[in-house]
Amino acid sequence: MKKYISSLLVLASGFAFSQTILNASSPEEFRQMRAENMRKVGDTVISNKVKPLEYGFVDDKDILKSMMVWEIIDMNDKINQPFYYDNPNGLLSKNTRSLYQILLDAALNQQIDEVYDDENFTTKLSPEGIQKKLESVRLDDEAIEIINSGRPLTEAEKQQYTDYIKTTTEKVKVLKIMGMWFIDKRDGQMKYRPLGIAAMGPDPTSIGRVGPDGQPLAGADELVDLFWVYYPKARDILANNYVFNRKNSSADLSFDDIINARRFSSVIYKSSNGLGDGVIKDYIPRNAEEQLQESDKIKEQILQMENDMWNY
Repeated sequence: MKKYISSLLVLASGFAFSQTILNASSPEEFRQMRAENMRKVGDTVISNKVKPLEYGFVDDKDILKSMMVWEIIDMNDKINQPFYYDNPNGLLSKNTRSLYQILLDAALNQQIDEVYDDENFTTKLSPEGIQKKLESVRLDDEAIEIINSGRPLTEAEKQQYTDYIKTTTEKVKVLKIMGMWFIDKRDGQMKYRPLGIAAMGPDPTSIGRVGPDGQPLAGADELVDLFWVYYPKARDILANNYVFNRKNSSADLSFDDIINARRFSSVIYKSSNGLGDGVIKDYIPRNAEEQLQESDKIKEQILQMENDMWNY
């Protein structure tokens, strides 16, 4: 598995090109080239856009063994902070956006059209549908009393008594990723293929809700799946957006690179080898420590798949 990951990194990094200010005639030219994803080669300006490394076709009969896993990526973890880092206005440092913002912008602009409401990819979301999941319009109690009295709200009252609640980028610090570990018997390698990625954030319809006693309603601050993206359709976008690299600012690492190479920390919350529908918290309820132990046990099963490969 380590050999596969390292070779993938070498191949993927070969497709990344730095945009350097050293060749720009002015800061404005440099900003424009970077915004348009262009670079200078001598006196010529060429496209800096790259194509992601193709996965290749995998026939069902070539899969010796496989396991689907669903994981949570907490962007508060130090190793995961590049997913969250946002630096849109840097000159000498690269312009970077959080992974959530990249996916959201691409989905709203329909650069990514495979966006769904759930992890089963059954209900497709339009840009308008995505916006509705991120925003909530809420009337204050004063406005409701006026409406109940039979009088319509004036324009001034609408502005005064209407709250617009939105799940903004800084509130999205958790991601979900779904993928398959499998053994490809053609080359005798253990491989990982990401299939879906989701953003989790507070539900705008529940933020700040309180009960009759003035206390926050149960579950009002829980995180929900905002949208799911079918990962193969997002690769072109992710391969051309780069993470902040604190070790070498001239070395480009795209989001597609680090996701395929699994350069992140995660906790498995569901697997195809689990009990019932595989959601750990459902078959190990109310015990966070045992849930983490079960997650680690599934990771050990994945490693054992590779060890067992040589016994067939």
